[in-house]
Amino acid sequence: MDEARNDNARQAALDYHEFPKPGKLEIRATKPLANGRDLARAYSPGVAEACLEIKADPATASRYTSKGNLVAVISNGTAVLGLGNIGALASKPVMEGKAVLFKKFANIDCFDIEVNEPDPVKLAEIVCALEPTFGAINLEDIKAPDCFIVERLCRERMKIPVFHDDQHGTAIVVGAAATNALIVAGKRFEDIKIVSTGGGAAGIACLEMLVKLGVQRRNIWLCDLDGLVYQGRAAQMTPQKEAFAQGTTPATLDDVIAGADLFLGLSGPGVLTPEMVAKMAPKPIIFALANPTPEILPDAVRAVAPDAIMATGRSDFPNQVNNVLCFPFIFRGALDVGATTINDEMEIACIEGIAALARATTSAEAAAAYRGETMSFGPDYLIPKPFDPRLIGVVASAVAKAAMETGVAARPIADLEAYKRQLDGSVFKSALIMRPVFEASKMATRRIVFAEGEDERVLRAANAMLEETTDLPILIGRPEVVEARCERAGLPIRPGKDFHLVNPENDHRYRDYWGTYHDLMSRRGVTPDIARAVMRTNTTAIAAIMVHRDEADSMICGTFGQFNWHLGYIRQILARGGLHPVAALSLMILEDGPLFIADTHVHPEPTPEQIMHTVIGAARHVRRFGLTPKVALCTQSQFGNMDNGNAQRMRAALEMLDQREPDFSYEGEMNIDAALDQSIRDRLLPGSRYDGAANTLVFASSEVASGVRNILKMKSGGLEVGPILMGMGNKAHVVTPAITARGLLNMSAIAGTPVAHYG
Repeated sequence: MDEARNDNARQAALDYHEFPKPGKLEIRATKPLANGRDLARAYSPGVAEACLEIKADPATASRYTSKGNLVAVISNGTAVLGLGNIGALASKPVMEGKAVLFKKFANIDCFDIEVNEPDPVKLAEIVCALEPTFGAINLEDIKAPDCFIVERLCRERMKIPVFHDDQHGTAIVVGAAATNALIVAGKRFEDIKIVSTGGGAAGIACLEMLVKLGVQRRNIWLCDLDGLVYQGRAAQMTPQKEAFAQGTTPATLDDVIAGADLFLGLSGPGVLTPEMVAKMAPKPIIFALANPTPEILPDAVRAVAPDAIMATGRSDFPNQVNNVLCFPFIFRGALDVGATTINDEMEIACIEGIAALARATTSAEAAAAYRGETMSFGPDYLIPKPFDPRLIGVVASAVAKAAMETGVAARPIADLEAYKRQLDGSVFKSALIMRPVFEASKMATRRIVFAEGEDERVLRAANAMLEETTDLPILIGRPEVVEARCERAGLPIRPGKDFHLVNPENDHRYRDYWGTYHDLMSRRGVTPDIARAVMRTNTTAIAAIMVHRDEADSMICGTFGQFNWHLGYIRQILARGGLHPVAALSLMILEDGPLFIADTHVHPEPTPEQIMHTVIGAARHVRRFGLTPKVALCTQSQFGNMDNGNAQRMRAALEMLDQREPDFSYEGEMNIDAALDQSIRDRLLPGSRYDGAANTLVFASSEVASGVRNILKMKSGGLEVGPILMGMGNKAHVVTPAITARGLLNMSAIAGTPVAHYG
């Protein structure tokens, strides 16, 4: 069975690399090349202008070429992790993979370069000759001690960052894990004894980093295959090992492990035994980082030291020491300020940023990616997970700041906070476009009630609201369930202390609530018994009653169930005094910009008047996001060439809009391609009412609008903000079950904006 499983896994890995096209990388153009004019600019003669600018001022290469965002991943394949000296060609899949990680986690472009050169001096010369092409160099999988020689020579000769990830990347992540492990254990760097196995590049770099963090060199004991590294030892010695020599006599790992606070293993399987662990200090910290089999497995450690704090290099155990936590983001920060090197201060800033993230509340996105794993700071969560999207903003901005403060930044950033927001916006796709809404929401403190308060996404959104806004969350849910789920999710918030909780099973306002609901609905067939039952079981109705009674300013519901079911109770209770659901508007954040879609949910086949109000409402909301509305009324008909029902309704809506003379651009009726492509409109209807692409599409059918929304979400990678329920004075919004915690936070910001600030 295991053999068959391994064969399947092997074939799956090979298929991943081969299909649908070989390898993991491709090169794509970033500029159009569609006609002769483009060609003349991209190549001859236009390219000469960029060449002459760079010749006059080499620093402009980062403006006119990709150099400023281009990293070389370089290896000679002499020390590939877990595979050894397999040669340059066989290392190419690894280097391609590293390039993919750069792109995925930090949007850095890479060329992988595999070099058939075992001589470290000659390899360094080759790397140095590549300086004009790249903004930084990532050395990878070069055996020790050759890697030390290559890196030293390249750093001395090159004026761009050179980083050997096997050394410094590992050291940074180990430094972050050790920082937090000592906090958990109640110990300090200055006081601890460290015993380490493995004197290779990663092991030496980790020890040097721990010294920089405060460990006393005299408290470090280094062992390798020949036992303790001591003064005068001849076998397998290097200058790097010599720096950690202890004593003058031979000894074994077992001889020196007694009283050790931290074991650092970068060696091989089975090196550390349970008997050795038993000799270590109380609350021992054990980093068994050999791959794929650690120096000792966690279960064996806990059998003799239940209070031990463990980290490994594997993803199937807690606290994986993974270089991807570091290298994409240290390069991101270094490239963005034009750093000439990566120095100690930048590396320590990286450590501090990574460590601080683990101590903060876990991001909702990371929790969703690693569902079921412990995500609350402690022995089993010392460092963030690789897919924590906050890493790029926190770490890269800290690295950039350190580079600027130490004088190695050729292009200092004037506003680091704005830079961090930009980085966050590259990961949280909604961050930049939502900023005007968040700013507007700060103008007042509003009480926002979440109908499904037991949902983990709601709990995370409430926590984020308290951290990022001035609004007050109110949750509907059972106290014991909410408390347990906050605890399980690693959230610091608690009902009664951080947010108000309404218990549908036992709230002192229950009689008032069902009485209010009965008063509103008594002439619509709702008896007192029905009113009592609804106020015990229907959290959407409870939330609406709270808004009606002015105990909350706005409500958000819909994380489960059907949209129209929730909308029915909102209509019953809150559609009064001129308020009524006009339409549902979804903002789709796409790679080439935002696109608003309406009406996705409210009216299956809206009347011309309803379409008109949808257009007006959508334009008003588009402005909330700091955009100028360009609204297209979309149908199958193209400027009057069809006469079906949808076309007639759109035509009538257009006439109504013309009579009102609104202060925004709109056009119709037309196909989606004409709405988004001016050249098509110019052929069909020269002189149409707006230029460029529409940013708002209004449809004559909610089925079509919702279908377009879903296609954009599923096939184009669009991120949805919404649906925004227009026409209800911002008193209620119905989301969909697919919404994320960040989506709920975005909706809370929309709900948190007083109508006076955008209407």
